[in-house]
Amino acid sequence: MDTKKSALEKMSSQELEKYINPESKFVPQAVQFAHEILQSRGRTFSDQELAYIISKTADLNKKQEIIIHPNHTRASQIMYLCGVLGIVSIILNYEQFNSGIAISIAAATLAFIFGMGYLIGKGNEVVKYILIITFALGLFGIPSMLANLAFYPLLGIISIIQTLLQLWVIILLIRIPKNKVA
Repeated sequence: MDTKKSALEKMSSQELEKYINPESKFVPQAVQFAHEILQSRGRTFSDQELAYIISKTADLNKKQEIIIHPNHTRASQIMYLCGVLGIVSIILNYEQFNSGIAISIAAATLAFIFGMGYLIGKGNEVVKYILIITFALGLFGIPSMLANLAFYPLLGIISIIQTLLQLWVIILLIRIPKNKVA
């Protein structure tokens, strides 16, 4: 339930007092807004009232706080690098993109790589498992990588570098410690 502060600001101080009453059943966000509004109107709070307000709104602050581990940032940057290498390999191999399907697949692959980088950078934990699955499926492409290495050495090297970088991303994400809930 979304509480609008502007709606509470229109209420009288007496009406807002109901929000900070320990027996009230208002959502934490409404209690926090009522406290802020009453405080701006000059209302002082007893220690008991402050303890109640803090306990009622403590979970609200925890839910809004997202901590991004440095490995998320590093892994995200590496995924972006994989995407850039993908663009380079498309440019170097442009003659093979003579059909709409090939172009669509290349665009979808790049969107997937850059999307994964974005989600990793936001601290999304589910992405780690998606990346592991897609990496495992991508291992079936090793013969194609080796063929590229034989016939198009630069493209083969780029493919191998991308694979190693994605493996590095997986390792970084796995090494992020789990948050322990108290």
